[in-house]
Amino acid sequence: MTVDEPRALHRAVNGLLEQDPMRSAALPLMGWQRPALWVVLVAVAVGVVFWPQATAIILVGLCTAAYVFTILDRVLIFRHGLATRAIVVTDDEARSIPDSELPSYTVLVPAFREPEVIGELIAGMAALEYPKDKLQILLLLEADDEITISAARRCAEVEFVEVVLVPPAEPRTKPKACNYGLEFATGEIITIYDAEDRPDPLQLRRVAAVFRRAGDDVVCVQARLAFYNGQQNWLTGCFTAEYGLWFGYLLPGMSSTDTPIPLGGTSNHLLASALDSVGAWDPYNVTEDADLGLRIAANGFVTAVVESTTLEEANSDYINWIRQRSRWYKGYLQTWLVEMRRPRQLLRTLGVRAFIRFNLILGGTPVVAVLNLFFWLITVLWFLGQPAAVAAVFPAFVYFPALVCLVLGNLAMIYLNLVALREDDRPDLLLSALTVPLFWVLMSVAAAKGLYQLIRNPSYWEKTVHGLAGR
Repeated sequence: MTVDEPRALHRAVNGLLEQDPMRSAALPLMGWQRPALWVVLVAVAVGVVFWPQATAIILVGLCTAAYVFTILDRVLIFRHGLATRAIVVTDDEARSIPDSELPSYTVLVPAFREPEVIGELIAGMAALEYPKDKLQILLLLEADDEITISAARRCAEVEFVEVVLVPPAEPRTKPKACNYGLEFATGEIITIYDAEDRPDPLQLRRVAAVFRRAGDDVVCVQARLAFYNGQQNWLTGCFTAEYGLWFGYLLPGMSSTDTPIPLGGTSNHLLASALDSVGAWDPYNVTEDADLGLRIAANGFVTAVVESTTLEEANSDYINWIRQRSRWYKGYLQTWLVEMRRPRQLLRTLGVRAFIRFNLILGGTPVVAVLNLFFWLITVLWFLGQPAAVAAVFPAFVYFPALVCLVLGNLAMIYLNLVALREDDRPDLLLSALTVPLFWVLMSVAAAKGLYQLIRNPSYWEKTVHGLAGR
């Protein structure tokens, strides 16, 4: 199809910003947020100078309350997810839909500097059981990424994949590439796969079946993500267990309680009409998936979760993992700041329970991860010598809830992991589940890095290196 490339690039970069600037993460703080932040910082600074002990007690008490609510909420979500699980579409039901009744599909596959996984990508796309006359696969490559372009053109099967070259432009992000790809898309349903993905061959048919069953308010279906190299090392084991809990139980739990779902970065299937109405992806948000999921909910639409798995490559390198996770945490904070620009409107749309849960998940997850570093330090100092300064900021009404969080809260999080592994029949990940507190340390380091980058370089996309599974 013929596309006006300059116009397409402009829309890819500026579409959401021009449609609704308040929904864009181009600027981290807008409207009332910047003065409110300064008021809080000045108030804390004044408190530290004139009433240091009382200020410390208030801050520690607020942090402890955040821990208590976050832990309780996570347990409640898990209970709902354990009871409801994802929507199941059997193989027979998926294959029973006549080809003539299937919707047209566009698969977007953004890739950047990933020549090593192009062969796997082509094989995964070729395995999809969907009529080829209704399936459009767009491989989105940066126009100056010559090494990946050469690898794509060397693949003999590439004739069923259309290569779209994205003109170089800032920001150099995955959502910008996907927005550009939308200009070439012809499908009624749009989905994204990462270059290293191995989707369930029937996934597109299963999603089509879910849309046939669902009401008009369901505009997105999220499939389950898992890893094919979970046993490569301890890190991939922890990562696999975390994904099993998140996609197998927590996302279905959120869906069943009408909670906004932060989408995964891949295998989310969206109605093209709805995607256009909500402004597509934000090229300035480094977790465009979570942002889009929240924007879908904020516009009154619903995301369903289907039992269909896409296998990905788990990060096996510690530095590479921290780079990836810090980007995710930074994006969570970006999304939280964007949606909280109009809190009253969001509260009216979501309702009280979903609004509170949104704050606990999107804002609370990275903030709690950063606070963990501070509280672990306090705990170590207390065990080393019980300094009076630590005792002074933990009066009884703060100390005992904090102690409950430390002991029962951590045990509860480990227990959730163990239950998820039992339900999924994954005894091979038992060691990772039992040693998950060490994984939390890495998460805290990544969260601190993400917070720093949010201040210094909010839209910078840290590239995740793939193709390490065999190393």
